Amino acid sequence: MLGILVAVVLITTFMGYRYYSTSLQPLDAKSSKQIEINIPVGTTSREVGSILENKHVVKSGAVFNYYTKSKKINNFQAGYYVLKPSMTLKQIATKLEKGGAAEPIAINGPQLLIKEGENIDQIANSLKSSKYFNKNDFLKLMKDQTFIQQLAKKYPKLLGSAMKASDVRYRLEGYLFPASYAVDKTTSLKDVVTQMVAKTDAVLQPYYSKIESNKMTVQETLSVASLVEMEGSKAGDRTKIAGVFLNRIKQGETLGSDVSTRYAVKKSATEDLTTSDLASTNPYNTRVNTGYMPGPVDNPGENSILSVVNADTKDGYLFFFAVTEKVPGSKYKVGDVLFYKDINSFNEAVAKYNPDGK
Repeated sequence: MLGILVAVVLITTFMGYRYYSTSLQPLDAKSSKQIEINIPVGTTSREVGSILENKHVVKSGAVFNYYTKSKKINNFQAGYYVLKPSMTLKQIATKLEKGGAAEPIAINGPQLLIKEGENIDQIANSLKSSKYFNKNDFLKLMKDQTFIQQLAKKYPKLLGSAMKASDVRYRLEGYLFPASYAVDKTTSLKDVVTQMVAKTDAVLQPYYSKIESNKMTVQETLSVASLVEMEGSKAGDRTKIAGVFLNRIKQGETLGSDVSTRYAVKKSATEDLTTSDLASTNPYNTRVNTGYMPGPVDNPGENSILSVVNADTKDGYLFFFAVTEKVPGSKYKVGDVLFYKDINSFNEAVAKYNPDGK
């Protein structure tokens, strides 16, 4: 009897461990199925696990709950999400922490895609191919002060500083979060723009206190993030690039970014800037004006925003550029971003690694 009891205990323990181990893995690693779930406001971690299990996103809601508690992941945001059975528990938990859409998502329906780094004029031009919206209506909405004030009242932490800014081209520039948004014949432009702003607010919720401790406004943070979005592609580079911009502001220097200057004179990244462009007195021209621009010059993604929230300013860099020419014997590759503290070293390096000044 004792031997049987020991065997039962061992088998039960083994089966329990095996169940726990398999529950940590994706429910179906080969599945491409997309499943929409809704996390209501006030849902506990245990309840989130049950929702995921009932929707067949994870094998065990209890194991998901245990896993998130052991990893101290508990800041789940309410909203609508699209998840896959092929996702790991970590991937699912990370997505739930970032926040979901304010409205149900039509998984297989038409999508309006806002790309990282697109500005409002570029978004408007992309609507030419939209089945439901048009450019002129969108641009008109971007100037609709009643609508914008309604959004500011609904999202005061997000839009408070934007509403106080002067000389902005578009009050909502920088606040239309880059993502895919479900649309159909019943979706109004106001609905989809509200979703974009709501998504930006959801992404920034964990960082509002850090932005305040950085002694920056949301408008200033997104303004720098909009430059970083177009200036850097690697995470490590982005935090340093953000640090360069903040160091320059601290020292009273101009930001000197062609990204904002192009926005000022309404030129794309493929168009050359002229001497008169660089001398433009437009408030967005950071070749001439010191300090922050009036506002963002595009709609940055989360990585660029975080690079400003966690900017690396400790080395005191004031200049940077990207290598465009491989120099024999040099350790630097084309695309590497180099950082400098003084103008002479910077100019020497530019002449060597970026002789065309691109």
